[in-house]
Amino acid sequence: MQVPVVVVLHTSRSQASTALAGQLETLAREHAGRFQLARVDVDSAPEVAQALQATAVPTVVALIAGQPVPLFQGAIPADKLRELLDQMLELAARNGVAGRLAPQPADEAEPAEPEETEVERQAREAMERGDYAAAEKVYDHAIAQNPADGELKVARAQIRMLRRMDGKEPRALLTAADAPGASLEDQLAGADAAVALGDMNVALGRGLEAVRSHNGEEREAARLRLLELFDIIGSSAPEVARARRQLASILY
Repeated sequence: MQVPVVVVLHTSRSQASTALAGQLETLAREHAGRFQLARVDVDSAPEVAQALQATAVPTVVALIAGQPVPLFQGAIPADKLRELLDQMLELAARNGVAGRLAPQPADEAEPAEPEETEVERQAREAMERGDYAAAEKVYDHAIAQNPADGELKVARAQIRMLRRMDGKEPRALLTAADAPGASLEDQLAGADAAVALGDMNVALGRGLEAVRSHNGEEREAARLRLLELFDIIGSSAPEVARARRQLASILY
């Protein structure tokens, strides 16, 4: 293969993976054809994620001479992303893959992505710095001005989950959630971890069990977290519709 291919596995349900895909598109243009970027929506092509053994989104894998080289999972700072790409290009060059793609004719160029809003830009820049608290505040302010905007609330829920997951390994969280005597927070962290690993049914099941097994203020905290999961996964998803019915039967 003339140049390495960088495959980013993402989902529209995760702002972090969408933002990462955008960062990689920018870097691909900056590198002027030294690598080819391939975006794969795991919701539309789950078989690709399975073939690349991806256990979370976003996941980035390089294909060098047809061989997969795992790069990283999850959101990472912009400087670390550049460093990993440089290391990947050095590895490709050592393996004789050091070409450059010809510029794409203007009439064959892909349609431009919709321009990001000012809110999205500010939140993305905060996330690129690893400052999820600042990104959440951007959406808090936007929601205060537009309280009926559901998309803003979904984005904030996604960022809140990323903030909770920052620096934590999903499988370790699942182990803690399944330990005897696990706290409510551990149980809810297990639901977050399942989302990060792409298993939405397990995430919802864990959230429902947290509601079912607690009372009073703890049950209310679990219910509110479950509602955030509904937003993150997507209110129109069939598994969310089922979970809503199950939640209603638990509460009423």
